[in-house]
Amino acid sequence: MNTNTKSSSLSARVRAVAVAAGRGFVLALVSLPGAVLWFTLALVSISLVPIGIGLVTTPWVLARVRAFADRRRALAARWCGVRIPSAYRPIPEGAGPWTRTYALLRDPAVWRDLRWLQVDMTAGYITALLPAVLVLYPLEGLAVAAGLWRPLSSYGGYWYGFVHVTDQASALGAGALALVILAFAYRYAPSLLTTHFRLTRSVLGASQAELAERVQVLTETRKDAVDTSAAELRRIERDLHDGAQARLVAMGMHLGTIEMLLDKDPAKARQLLAQTRQSSVDALAELRDLVRGIHPPVLAERGLGDAVRALALRLSLPTEVNVELDGRADAPVESAAYFAVSEVLTNAVKHSGADRIWIDLHHSEDKLRISVTDNGKGGAAIGAGSGLAGVERRLGTFDGVLAVSSPAGGPTMVTMEIPCVLS
Repeated sequence: MNTNTKSSSLSARVRAVAVAAGRGFVLALVSLPGAVLWFTLALVSISLVPIGIGLVTTPWVLARVRAFADRRRALAARWCGVRIPSAYRPIPEGAGPWTRTYALLRDPAVWRDLRWLQVDMTAGYITALLPAVLVLYPLEGLAVAAGLWRPLSSYGGYWYGFVHVTDQASALGAGALALVILAFAYRYAPSLLTTHFRLTRSVLGASQAELAERVQVLTETRKDAVDTSAAELRRIERDLHDGAQARLVAMGMHLGTIEMLLDKDPAKARQLLAQTRQSSVDALAELRDLVRGIHPPVLAERGLGDAVRALALRLSLPTEVNVELDGRADAPVESAAYFAVSEVLTNAVKHSGADRIWIDLHHSEDKLRISVTDNGKGGAAIGAGSGLAGVERRLGTFDGVLAVSSPAGGPTMVTMEIPCVLS
């Protein structure tokens, strides 16, 4: 039993060493050319910003740099359990080139990515390749000791490490050195791969200040969510008190009067019955509107795309809706997106002076993106009394962002982006 346990432990260790060598070799093949390519493209693109070309190319290049870094974060967690936090500032896709470029260049995480690329093409490359070297290089030494030294010696000898191989004795010395290196690989190869990812974390990981800023943002959005929920509850209570509840009280009073008039004045009783019936219809309609304002049935039953189409059908302006969603998001995300779109559409109808609206919904890169465009007079801005500040707070609860492009004279494009996955 003890022998079997030792054999199993040895086999597991050898497998771990081989896996570390293979993964390190793959990393080395990818890290050097990838880091050199993206670092060069980033430098060239940023340098072209003053003449305008970089405004178009920089967001694209930096997005690829971020994706390259995120893949390394995923590998660090999957292969060695090294968690590398990120704290990128969200940039909505619908923002203009200058806005996106300026926001990206002000993000400390972007410059941290560029520093990491320099490390990855130098020290990162070495630490990734070292496990593979420690496993593969001893094979050469063992081959030399087994007789490969003979054809090599015809060229004036052969150096294996610090051993000059000229005959069988020196070849055996090379073989002994190979065994020492192999023993070192057996002991340290998996740790060296972990060292590579720890080096990556030391450069690529978010600083404490950035994480603190992120916590502050989350705290503020949570407070906004609580305030919004409290305001929503007060609105529901007010609507019930002033609407359906008042009608139901009036219906009760009418029914009491009808009871007294049934024998004395049947005609007046029939008139009150008709009024009471109409009041019940009105109360039911108000309750349905209230329920629709809390969570529309079409949203629960058919999803965000059909719910937005239903919104568009109720508008007084011609509205074109394009939906490209392969599934459904979580119910809270769908609800937030629906009411955000509803608020934006209400603003467009009331204030834009537009005669046409376009709505686009699609999902890519684990983000739900919604754009609402109108051909109105423009001039919309967040916090300018347009209701967009409330939309921004609603989206912020889900780590979403809002961008508005609305030059004077129009058109106005409101872009919303919420991180989520579809089921």
